[in-house]
Amino acid sequence: MAPADLLDPWIDASQKGFPHHSAPVRRSQIGGQGWNVLAGDLPLPLAVIKREVLQHNLAWMQDFAGQRGLGLAPHGKTSMSPQLFRLQLDAGAWGMTFATVTQMRAGLAAGAQHCLIANQVFADIDLQCIDSLLRNQPGLRLIFLVDSLAQLDRIEAWRHRQPQACDFEVLLEIGLSGGRTGCRDLTQAMELARRLHDSTAVRLVGVECYEGLGASGDTAQDQAYVRPLLDLLQTLVAACDAQDLFDSDEVMLTAGGSAIFDLVSAALKPALRRSVQGLLRSGCYVTHDQGNYKRMMSAVAARTGCTTGLEAALEVWAEVQSCPEPGLAILAVGKRDLSYDMGMPIPLATCARGTRTVRAAPAQWTISKLNDQHAYLQGSDAQHQALRVGDRVCLGISHPCTTFDKWRWMPLVDAGYGVVDAITTCF
Repeated sequence: MAPADLLDPWIDASQKGFPHHSAPVRRSQIGGQGWNVLAGDLPLPLAVIKREVLQHNLAWMQDFAGQRGLGLAPHGKTSMSPQLFRLQLDAGAWGMTFATVTQMRAGLAAGAQHCLIANQVFADIDLQCIDSLLRNQPGLRLIFLVDSLAQLDRIEAWRHRQPQACDFEVLLEIGLSGGRTGCRDLTQAMELARRLHDSTAVRLVGVECYEGLGASGDTAQDQAYVRPLLDLLQTLVAACDAQDLFDSDEVMLTAGGSAIFDLVSAALKPALRRSVQGLLRSGCYVTHDQGNYKRMMSAVAARTGCTTGLEAALEVWAEVQSCPEPGLAILAVGKRDLSYDMGMPIPLATCARGTRTVRAAPAQWTISKLNDQHAYLQGSDAQHQALRVGDRVCLGISHPCTTFDKWRWMPLVDAGYGVVDAITTCF
């Protein structure tokens, strides 16, 4: 697929949320159709992104990193949206982060020239792809992680069969006991660093870690949790610098998920003999959420003194399809449409059928259960605002990553829910 087709593809009624009887249109034409979500112009359920909030988040996170002398390499797995990649790059991102070579190719098509694969790469087919891209696109940087001698052996074996291949830029990954990937202690990490430095297949250009899995939102707990990882990072980097194990003039240090990115930022700019490029890799910031990351952002704001922060831009609208008993409304939306892995959806607002008036949902309302295509809204009764069949309910989500992957396109909307643009996804 050509980059132009990836950034401006055709959208049609085969994709949920698109008007049933509308002709296919290019993504760039969506904003000119005059559609409005509250006017019933698009079938529900529908995931939407609030344009002004999206723009705020793009600027806020870029400013947060810039004020700390860091670059931003947002994790593209959150949205896998070429249009959002382009917006993140245009806002000033150093580059993009991905989990796989396949994801990275979408980032390249969106215009990224610097890409981190925050994962271990070792399969022949992936190494061949990276080598081919580096050969055919001058100026491209594709960097991936190594955390074991076994992985390095695989890379070197491939290189032995491909003696003319490029040298791969790699980051040594460290991790915590019980966590995911990464060297667990200094001895293991230093042994690997020496082997990477001596290898003719790779060049060691920095160190990477990921701290997000153990984040709780409690500052004292999170500081205690992340401190050993940051201590290991700083000790390892200083030792590698002192022993000239880095194979580049600039050392890259990167960490930072979407939960406690402020706690790791200071560790990414140590004083070394070489210059340092510190990179945050937060991804969920682009739309944020109304659940898990909202709670995490509250802790970030308290620690940093931020008077403004990230805001939730992603919502899912659904219709009431049944009111089978007092206090229960069934919404026509479910696991196929929104995330539930980090908490149930949150009722935010309602809009009565036939109107465009949005009212805040009562605080007592909850989603108690989800089926594939149904949501159980508890608390809808005469005391707490009764719902009728055909009324619309706006749901907030917790964990944007697992909502994005359920949609092939999403409209961008203005404050009145007029459709002004759209994004597509390529999961």
